[in-house]
Amino acid sequence: MKKEESEPTVEKSPAGEWKSLSRLKWKSDSIESRLSRISVFENLKYRELRKVASIVHRRHYVRGEYVFFQNDPGLGMYVIERGEVSVVLVGEGDTKKEIAVFKEGDFFGELSLLDESPRSASVIARTDAQLIGFFRPDLFEIMEEAPSTGLKIVLKVAEMIGERLRHTNQELTKLRAELDALRSSP
Repeated sequence: MKKEESEPTVEKSPAGEWKSLSRLKWKSDSIESRLSRISVFENLKYRELRKVASIVHRRHYVRGEYVFFQNDPGLGMYVIERGEVSVVLVGEGDTKKEIAVFKEGDFFGELSLLDESPRSASVIARTDAQLIGFFRPDLFEIMEEAPSTGLKIVLKVAEMIGERLRHTNQELTKLRAELDALRSSP
């Protein structure tokens, strides 16, 4: 019987014993494998990853195409399977400033899993790109069907936001100290 592409590969040890099920390995190109390497999903068990993989959305974008626009409602997060995207701030007179570049394996937009606040920047495909979309309704579906899985995802997103907030506070404190030093210098 042929294994499905998304089935894990279970290896036997030299003694013929099965390795721990927590060490299952997926084919490197499976959605489960890609999702398991993303911090939002890294704590999920195999069956939980299979559920997430069954409801995510694969999207293809051509170079120059917008994934979403600044000020659009936040609907979900994206994982980059292939290609690159630019995070761009649009200012007065439609001036654009690239603030970040994300590549294969990176993800963005995870805050929108928690709220539908407007997007703080636009995201544009720098190259042809294949993305995996995981949206708020997907998260709600998981929370309804498997609350513990949904809770793991939400807690991980909250943890990441907390880390970013701490980093931002440190940077703000550093900038305030530098500004105070400039103000007090002759």
